Amino acid sequence: MLIPLILSGGSGTRLWPVSRKNLPKQFLALAGQGTLFQQAIARTRQLPRVAAPIVVASDDHRFLAADQLLESGIDDATIVLEPLARNTAPAIALGALQAIDRDADAVLLVLPADHLIGDTAAFAAAVEKALPLAEQGWLVTFGIRPDRPETGFGYIHHGDAVGDGYHVDKFVEKPDLATAQSYVADGGYDWNSGMFLFKASRYLEELAAHAPAMLAAVREAHAKASVDLDFVRIDRDAFARVPDDSIDYAVMEKTRRAAVIPVSCAWSDIGSWSALWQTSAHDAQGNAHDGDTLAIDTRNSLLRSHDRHLLATVGVDDLIVVTTPDATLVAHRDAAQDVKKIVEKLKAAGRSEHSLHRVVHRPWGKYDSLEEGERFQVKRIVVKPGASLSLQKHHHRAEHWIVVSGTAEVTCDDKVFLLGENQSTYIPLGSKHRLRNPGKLPLELIEVQSGSYLGEDDIVRFDDVYGRA
Repeated sequence: MLIPLILSGGSGTRLWPVSRKNLPKQFLALAGQGTLFQQAIARTRQLPRVAAPIVVASDDHRFLAADQLLESGIDDATIVLEPLARNTAPAIALGALQAIDRDADAVLLVLPADHLIGDTAAFAAAVEKALPLAEQGWLVTFGIRPDRPETGFGYIHHGDAVGDGYHVDKFVEKPDLATAQSYVADGGYDWNSGMFLFKASRYLEELAAHAPAMLAAVREAHAKASVDLDFVRIDRDAFARVPDDSIDYAVMEKTRRAAVIPVSCAWSDIGSWSALWQTSAHDAQGNAHDGDTLAIDTRNSLLRSHDRHLLATVGVDDLIVVTTPDATLVAHRDAAQDVKKIVEKLKAAGRSEHSLHRVVHRPWGKYDSLEEGERFQVKRIVVKPGASLSLQKHHHRAEHWIVVSGTAEVTCDDKVFLLGENQSTYIPLGSKHRLRNPGKLPLELIEVQSGSYLGEDDIVRFDDVYGRA
């Protein structure tokens, strides 16, 4: 059984301000059809004899992953929730244990959820070449044939031929430019893609040999997991004892059974805005555009407008200019890797822009913070058909709800009533209340909050269909 294992971690730092902690890049539509996460799922469906995927995701992103799987027509995936980030080696171990529960001989195709592959047919052919090696007990990685010297990637050096690939001679850290140029000229080096194919049992054997403490801790955390709605929740206390390490350091650089299949498949890890510019379509001046943009005397720049405002540039070269409703980034393309420093500064200052967008997605829908001032906040709330917010109350704020479209079922203390378009209601401070959409169309309303404190943590939940009470 071939089981795709989609690794959907990510902190949302390198593509700020579009990618953020609560909406990292894998859940964004940056290039191609659908989000990067959905593209990763879709390319596995092109493979023969493929089983339902296993997704390892952060607990914070559980509903994003579930919604995007359903949008992709996948209703049989297993979503394993990591309570803490512990890097790729433990995440893959969780996936391997989950896969063995299905099939003791399961073969895992391990794919990061945030990569871009332009040539799916070439990728599928590489997987077919790798399958016999995986069945023979090799731990196979996919090496991307370099088309330029790249200092932002690690490299893999080929050893002796084995099957349709090569024994891995060594893994090489990110080189300087001169060294990268020599690797490309040599022809025996590939970019390290972070994609793998191996038997789940073989991976666990190698982890037992090279990182036994990690495997023991992961086994304990997995054994204590609970099933909640459509999710497998890994035990937090046990998982906190798992060492943090990558699969490269924990296993691949130590095993004697690592093989590499070279492939040219228009791959990118979209690791920076510069990388996205590299993979995008360009105009005659080398500019990549997205949204409402206007470029005059502008060259080799990435211009992305993510709101309804016009983004215009005049007389600039080699820039990244990205706008969102609440933040704008202007950077030189050569400094794209340093965007994460902005996120670090925002964190240190206690600001929310590193974590939340103005539009915040929730399992029941989303809200957009339109205006905020001293003692008031205005939000546009959209509730999915059939969805419901939790039964809750607030200690510090009252709320006014005005229905713009759709039908709202309102619970306020002991009253339950319906509101239609252009109708409104008042939720007093301290009242138990709930908002539900009983209709078949999205419910849209304007919420005006007023009070001494308006933070999202002023919510006491009494009942919640999403398990947040």
